[in-house]
Parts: sequence; structure tokens; C-alpha cells
Amino acid sequence: MGRRRKGREISGWLVVDKPAGIGSTDIVNKVRWAFDAKKAGHAGTLDPDATGVLVVALGEATKLVSSITDMLKAYEFEVRWGAETATDDASGEVLETSEARPTADAIETALPTYRGDIMQVPPAFSAVKVDGQRAYDLARAGEEVELEARDLYVDELTLVETRPDAATLRLVCGKGGYVRSIARDLGRDLSCLGHVGWLRRVWSGPFEVADGVTLDRIEDLARTPELDALLLPVETGLADLPECRVTEMAATRIRNGNPAEVISSDAEFGDLAWASQGGLAVALGHYRAGHFHPSRVLNR
Repeated sequence: MGRRRKGREISGWLVVDKPAGIGSTDIVNKVRWAFDAKKAGHAGTLDPDATGVLVVALGEATKLVSSITDMLKAYEFEVRWGAETATDDASGEVLETSEARPTADAIETALPTYRGDIMQVPPAFSAVKVDGQRAYDLARAGEEVELEARDLYVDELTLVETRPDAATLRLVCGKGGYVRSIARDLGRDLSCLGHVGWLRRVWSGPFEVADGVTLDRIEDLARTPELDALLLPVETGLADLPECRVTEMAATRIRNGNPAEVISSDAEFGDLAWASQGGLAVALGHYRAGHFHPSRVLNR
């Protein structure tokens, strides 16, 4: 028999305003310790040097992480011109330099090709798997990593500010987007080379950086009711999805993994949605012809 994980049965979301210099997994571990939670995970990795919204799920919210990961996310970031690095950000070894610098007009002209449905090659230093191994492990070992281009949906990419050696941009994209790849490819397209200077995620699905809690505050309030009060309800993470309201009897059927009739909903046929009873989330699933079909059931 496996050892039972210790901790409290506590569920909800904590929006962490992640500082630079720490990995996403380390943040999750600190949050789980601070809440003395039995189960924790995060919805979308941030690079160690990146800051901003890191959504940590506790308890039953961990079952909904994939739905948050699939939602749009917004970033503000700086591209520094004149150098390409091994990691495509400021922490990496400089591989090549250029004296050229783009004008604001040249940047604006280049941006439309990065919007909509595009193909993007991830950075060599990324979590993408190559023959069962993480690309960053191979890159750190000195191996040459060649990654295939992947589909990415870019909802928005705009120029916020430009300076002689850098530019600030805003990106809204779907799952699997790499800001570092945007900076690298822009630098190449503009014939000046580039890499990310800084990166901040400002929202992820329904979660805003304004709601973020600093790591210092989490540590200060660890194991207290005051920290518990900062936890957002499980339903918060479902706010961007259509809701299917069901009866108590239907909720029981859904919790047993069966489809059930919906009282009312703004969902359309085939939509990913969530079932609720009395305002509480029952499950995540799909709406079809007046019925809710569960895929992930919440034990609450």
C-alpha cells in the first residue's frame, strides 16, 4: 500500500504574483506548505525569470487545471535588440550580435505575420520533449536541439513602446505559446536579432495580476486563517465557461459519471461547460442537446 499524502482537504485557487528568480514548481510547493494542503498544482508554467500571474490550484481545483491552461493568456514583455542568446532571454549566453536597430514603423510592419493561427518553433531551452527527454536537459548537456514548429493562436500582438535598443510589446495567445520565440523570431525578421529582457504575465483566463498575492505575503500568513481567506472559490476558475444549472437529482447522476438533464444554460451544443447545483460546481464536461455530459467530476 502506498503512503498516504498528508495535508488538509482544502480546495480553491490562489493567484500568485510570481517574482523573478524562482521556478513555478517551487512556487507550488511553497503554497502547498503554506496552506498545509494535501494536493496542489499550477495552471501554466512561467520561466524562472518571468513574473506575474501564476495560478495555483488546491484540492478539487487541480481537476480543472487543464481548462485554465487552454484559455487565453496575456503578457507584457521587453525585446532587447542587437543580440541573440542561447536561451532567447537575458539569462543566456550571447550567440550572435548585430549593430542594426529597427524603427517603430518596421516593428509595426512585422507584427501582423505573428497574429492569428501561426506556426512557432519553441526555444531550445524549453520543456518540450524530444525522444522522451526535456529539450532544456539536452540543451544544457551541450546537445544541438532541433524542435519542430507547433500551432499557436495569437489573439493580439501590439507594440506598446519603443526605445533605441528595446521595445515593449503586449501578447495575448493560446496554449503553448513561447514569448521567447516571438522575441527571437522578430529579431531575425527585422535583421537586428533579439531576446526577451523581461516578461510579465498580466492575466490568465479569468485570473488577473491585480488579484495576485506576493510570495512574501504567503510566507508571512502561512498556516493562518488570514491566508485561507485569500483562496478564491473553485467556481472562479470556471467564470469564462458557460454554466449548466442542474437539479440535486441531476447533480447526483453527474457525480456518478452519467449525463443529466440541464435546467438552464447559455451553452451551445458541444461547448465545454460546467455543471452547477445551488451555485456550486459539480463537474466539468460538455453540453449536448439539453444534457450535461461530465468529464471531470468534483467531489464536494
